[in-house]
Amino acid sequence: MANTSLMLVDDHPLFRQGLRRVLEAQEDLEVIMEVADGEEALRLVKQLTPDVVIMDITMPGLNGIEATRQIVSELPDIKVIALSMHSDRKFVREMLSAGASGYLLKDSAFEELSNALHAVYNNQLYLSAKIDDLGHIDYAGKVKAETPAKTHPLSNREREVLQLLAEGKTTQQIASSLCVSGKTIASHRTQIMNKLGLTSVAELTKYAVREGLTSIDA
Repeated sequence: MANTSLMLVDDHPLFRQGLRRVLEAQEDLEVIMEVADGEEALRLVKQLTPDVVIMDITMPGLNGIEATRQIVSELPDIKVIALSMHSDRKFVREMLSAGASGYLLKDSAFEELSNALHAVYNNQLYLSAKIDDLGHIDYAGKVKAETPAKTHPLSNREREVLQLLAEGKTTQQIASSLCVSGKTIASHRTQIMNKLGLTSVAELTKYAVREGLTSIDA
């Protein structure tokens, strides 16, 4: 593997900067951009087209699962490796279903990240050795037949709106963030509630946490 270009997506500057220094110490790796959230990652990945995106999961604005889903959908040649503190099977399953090619925990050694980069660059799946109970993942990294693929009732935009609602953003703040009108956001919220059969923001928040769209401390 030579001259592999990387984008780092994580909302913690110290972690991001430290990871960048370690990666750039390797002759065959080049970090071309580091960003703090999924929205910025989506915007810049189209311009810079890195070989691999190293993606955190729990981020404000647009989480890593949704960002990965949209990146892989629009730019399937770009590989995504999740680098997360979450070892729960829900997050692993959601990231792989979104199209990620690798999943590592943040307490992994750099050697494991290096192995993951080589693997995904060569179109292979890489899962952290520290992730337990992955019997629902087959050797190709797909959900086994006995575990039906989960369908999402919400569109990508509705999931974005739901995440922001769950994070306590007002209708106007969400409208400003997504560059649409407050009326549009109110319509999205009504559609979300109707699709999910929920009647309050508290219920929406619980659903968003269960789905891995956000976390209590997001």
